[in-house]
Order: sequence, then C-alpha cells, then structure tokens
Amino acid sequence: MEGNVNNSLKLFIEYLQIEKNSSKYTIEHYQHDIRNFFMFMSEQDIKNLKDVEYLDIRIYLTNLYENQLSRKSVARKISCLRSFFKFLLREEIVHENPFALVSIPKSEKLLPDFFYEEELKDIFAACDTSTPLGLRNKAILELLYGTGIRVGECCQIQLNDIDFFLSTTMIHGKGNKQRYVPFGSFAHDALESYIRDGRRVLLNGKHDHGHLFVNFRGGPLTARGVRTILNSLIEKSSLNVKIHPHKLRHSFATHLLSNGADMRTVQELLGHAFLSSTQVYTHVTKEFLKKTYMSHHPRA
Repeated sequence: MEGNVNNSLKLFIEYLQIEKNSSKYTIEHYQHDIRNFFMFMSEQDIKNLKDVEYLDIRIYLTNLYENQLSRKSVARKISCLRSFFKFLLREEIVHENPFALVSIPKSEKLLPDFFYEEELKDIFAACDTSTPLGLRNKAILELLYGTGIRVGECCQIQLNDIDFFLSTTMIHGKGNKQRYVPFGSFAHDALESYIRDGRRVLLNGKHDHGHLFVNFRGGPLTARGVRTILNSLIEKSSLNVKIHPHKLRHSFATHLLSNGADMRTVQELLGHAFLSSTQVYTHVTKEFLKKTYMSHHPRA
C-alpha cells in the first residue's frame, strides 16, 4: 500500500503547489490530514485508495468523533479528503469519490474575541520604549492593531515593503496574494523610531537579511516569537486577560465597524477572499454596542 498512497499524495501536493498556488501552511495541513487517513486505511487493512468505500468513511468519521475532535476539525478533514479524492478521480487513480456524499458538519458560531479600547491602552503602556527591544515591541503592537494583518504576514514584511511617504505596506498574504495595507500615524511613528533607533542595534553588525522585525539575536522574528512578545506585554500590563495574535486582528475589524467603516472596506483590509468571513464581525459589533449601552445609559 505504501508506494501507491505516497505517490498519490506526492502528485496531489504538486497539484496544490503548481495549479492551486496554495500556501505552505495549507499544504502542511493537507499532508497531515491525508497521512492520518492513510494510517486509518492501514488499520482497516485497506490496501489501495481505489478500494476505499463509503462505509469505510462512516467508520473513519466515527473514529474522529470518538477521539472528541471538534466539529471544525472534522469539517476540515472531510473537506481536505474530499479534495484529495476529487483530484484522484480526475487523474483516474480511483473510480469514485467516497467523500462526495459525506456532509460537512456545521461549525460552532463562535464570536471573535477582541480588546476594548481601554484595554489596548494598558497594553501599549506596557511597552518600554527606552530599549531597542521595547521599540520593536511597540512597533509590532502598533502595526498589528493598526493594520489587522496576520502575525505570519507581519513576520514576512521586508524593509523595502514599507512606504513611509504613503504610510502603506505591501503584505504577502495567503496563497501568495499581495495587497497594500495603510497604517496610521501611531504605527508610522513607532516604525520610524524602531528602524532608526532599535533595529540596527538588534542586528549588532550582522548581515542585514532585510526582514523588518528581528529577534534579540539579530535574525528574522518568527510568529512564535511574536506570540511570546505579546504574552510578556500582557504580563507587564494591569490586565487579567489572555492574548493571542488574532485578537488584535479581531479588535482592528471590530473597532472599524463600530466606528462606521463599511463591510467591503474591512474585507479588503483584512485580505478576506469572501465577504462571509468578514460578516462575523457584525455580530461582534452588535454585542459591543449593546454592552456599551447597558454600561452607560442611565435608563438601561
């Protein structure tokens, strides 16, 4: 079985890279989910991909639920394997797609978590801008909140992607899609201070790799490094809340919509391919407005 399935997976990955132009992150998830399915096939003594039947998929789904996977995780695996078998059907490696009749479970409607403006002020105040690392941390915080970009996108920014005259930066998003994102005066000032007084010190004479944000050793900053920085800022602040990088992205979108920005503009700024991905924030802003009303209106 091993040669058959591994060769099919290799062909599918090449298809994702060349024809679909999928991101590295997406490809890693597909590989992980497909290899897990291969393990299931081995356990069920299924020798060939063309031997997989609908009944086998029902057993596979039962196993997923018995392992207490969330509906979101199950939906992702089904979607991944449906695409995989659809490709195999196109290439005539299999005769049917056993996942075609499987319905994807609806995911839980969880509202995005976000910071209130007063909470953000406490986090910004925790940045010690008297040190090169503090200047860098302030610039990261201002840029993430000021643009709504993803942490992975933030780490990929090069020095020459920044245009201070127009106050914009080129963002290399999912699927190698590029977009220009504007940033405000606070991010503008923080970036200039960091580049002028912090970045050069952190490089410490090492070869300049071109990445905007660098770690304390002078190398490119990673997404994991950004998470560590954000956690340390929360610990230094007076807040008793949890932070994750996407929470700043959620705050960016929520505050824009709460202050009257239109949905299409926010969609463009976030780099969402579909408006439905942005519409979730309308529910957040309704909750935000209700809480504000209940907290401040004398007759609430």
